[in-house]
Amino acid sequence: MGHADHLINHPGLIIGFGVAVIIMLLLDLGVFNKNSHEVSNKEALIWSLVWIFLSMVFSGVVYYVLDKPQGITDNFSKYQAAYWIEKALSVDNLFVFILVFRFFKIPKKYQHKVLFWGILGALAFRAIFIFAGVELIKLTYVHIPFGEHPLEVNVVLTIFGLFLLVAGFKSWFSSNDDSESDNMSKNIGVRLVHRFFKVSNDFDGDKFFTVQKGVKMVTPLFVALAVIEITDLVFAVDSIPAIFAIAPDDPFILYTSNIFAILGLRSLYFLLANSMDMFSKLHYGLAVILVFIGVKMLIMPFYHFDSMVSLAIIGSVLILSVAASLLFPVKHKTS
Repeated sequence: MGHADHLINHPGLIIGFGVAVIIMLLLDLGVFNKNSHEVSNKEALIWSLVWIFLSMVFSGVVYYVLDKPQGITDNFSKYQAAYWIEKALSVDNLFVFILVFRFFKIPKKYQHKVLFWGILGALAFRAIFIFAGVELIKLTYVHIPFGEHPLEVNVVLTIFGLFLLVAGFKSWFSSNDDSESDNMSKNIGVRLVHRFFKVSNDFDGDKFFTVQKGVKMVTPLFVALAVIEITDLVFAVDSIPAIFAIAPDDPFILYTSNIFAILGLRSLYFLLANSMDMFSKLHYGLAVILVFIGVKMLIMPFYHFDSMVSLAIIGSVLILSVAASLLFPVKHKTS
């Protein structure tokens, strides 16, 4: 069965995925987080585990529907690899979210609402990137003479591979500190909001819009939301090419795994925000993952990494970087 046939022969998968996501989002905003409140570590941990559990359940459905009848684990392993790659690379987003909320002085009890609507925007943008990207990849295969067996090289994937190598090296030498917040006021999201709206300096509860002296204005919550949306677009430039290395011709696997990964970002954010020092070495691990995926893309015409091998390497790098963070914690300077 061709990869595109997932959408034609198994519409129940798409319907089930869509229904599950909609129900969970409605429960999240309309029931469990109806009133703005500060998210505790316990609540964040529970929701993180819930989203991971749901994503693993869906991967089981993928195996049962797509793989088991054929006696393979191909789609299951691709889903798992794409999910954990997106989950890992999204951590960089979370560090920036922390800086955004600090810069705009967003109270903790309002942060969940901003992240909720920010991630809803990400659902739409990721769909555009992934489905358009798959179609673009299909159109850019070229055959290069190479001995008796010509090489099949994809121009887009090769460019993505080079880009990820550069991104990986940049990530290795970068740090997540408050110095990045110095340029927050110059963010394109901030500039666009100030260009098209009147911006209030004051909060009006958890509202994005307010009226002051008869003038409709946006609150700092709306400005923070705009910056988060722009930030997600920027980071998608890293993460989307990375998952194309796993299943370049399968938008169903890429999109479902990607969405389940980013839906768990809000709860993961609150865990990270409350314990940043515990992950001080994580950006080194993310840099190694980006370089590995970049190399994987570049050598694809010569050698193909099995999805399970990729998953094992990515998992090992993440575990080692977290372990290093715990064994060698950041030492704060004492005044």
